[in-house]
Amino acid sequence: MAKNTEQVSTIRRAKHGGLLTALFAVLSILWISPLFIVLLNSFKRKAFIFRYPFGLSSASITEGWDAFVAGAKQIFCGLLNYQNGIKQTNFWECFGNSLFITVASVAVIILCCSMCAWYIVRVNSKGTKIMYLLCLFSMIVPFQMVMFTLSKFANMLHLSTPLGIIVVYLGFGAGLSVFMFTGFVKSISLEIEEAAMIDGCSPVQTFFLVVFPILKPTTVTVAILQAMWVWNDYLLPNLVLSTNKYKTIPIAVQFLKQSHGQVDWGAMMAVLVLAILPIVIFYIACQKYIIEGVLAGAVKG
Repeated sequence: MAKNTEQVSTIRRAKHGGLLTALFAVLSILWISPLFIVLLNSFKRKAFIFRYPFGLSSASITEGWDAFVAGAKQIFCGLLNYQNGIKQTNFWECFGNSLFITVASVAVIILCCSMCAWYIVRVNSKGTKIMYLLCLFSMIVPFQMVMFTLSKFANMLHLSTPLGIIVVYLGFGAGLSVFMFTGFVKSISLEIEEAAMIDGCSPVQTFFLVVFPILKPTTVTVAILQAMWVWNDYLLPNLVLSTNKYKTIPIAVQFLKQSHGQVDWGAMMAVLVLAILPIVIFYIACQKYIIEGVLAGAVKG
């Protein structure tokens, strides 16, 4: 009787597993399809992007291969959209600005927030608890509430440069980063740090030689999340940066929209593909560390 019950439960789990697999396969296709459509349209001529947004050719494959190929040649323009998009947006300069801002901002966020989290956990005073609550509160406040004040102060403090905006990103990225680092630091045994100090390490040496290497799982997770945010951010650079001198990739894409609402959709699709590609590759290469870092930080204090 018990064996029959186990067999029934096993069959049910297998059926449920198959249904879930099919469901998630369909959902994954739905999630990927917009990226595929953007990639496909980035090779089309402007006139055919709206006429055949999901098609490959005006001629059906049933009409013959030659007709299909002829229709495809009429629709597609090769790399012309990429050439126009790169030229119109001055893409490589914008790419350099985005790369510098992203790498520098993520590095500053990781360094400052990891040190802040370690200080909060180890000092554990009323002041550090207030500091921790302020970091959590910054995650709750909507950006729209502070964006005009932020823009005003950024202009007053001359932060309208790629170097200056790093400070702004540190302020907005500190909440989540401190929260994640704090959860992981609580899991680190205090005896390890005490042993390092007995061996003659100063607090700074203890952090960089002992604590920081242990924080690797959460560090990678924070780096991935913050890099995706900074790289794709449009509103903050548009408010803070002097866009006449410095443009990031999202701002450059917006500049493709010309007067009277005219848009070179082919060039825009091409630039979008170039903008998406680096962060997608980065995410795919590091995605396994996200779950590890989140689980590593999910400890009781």
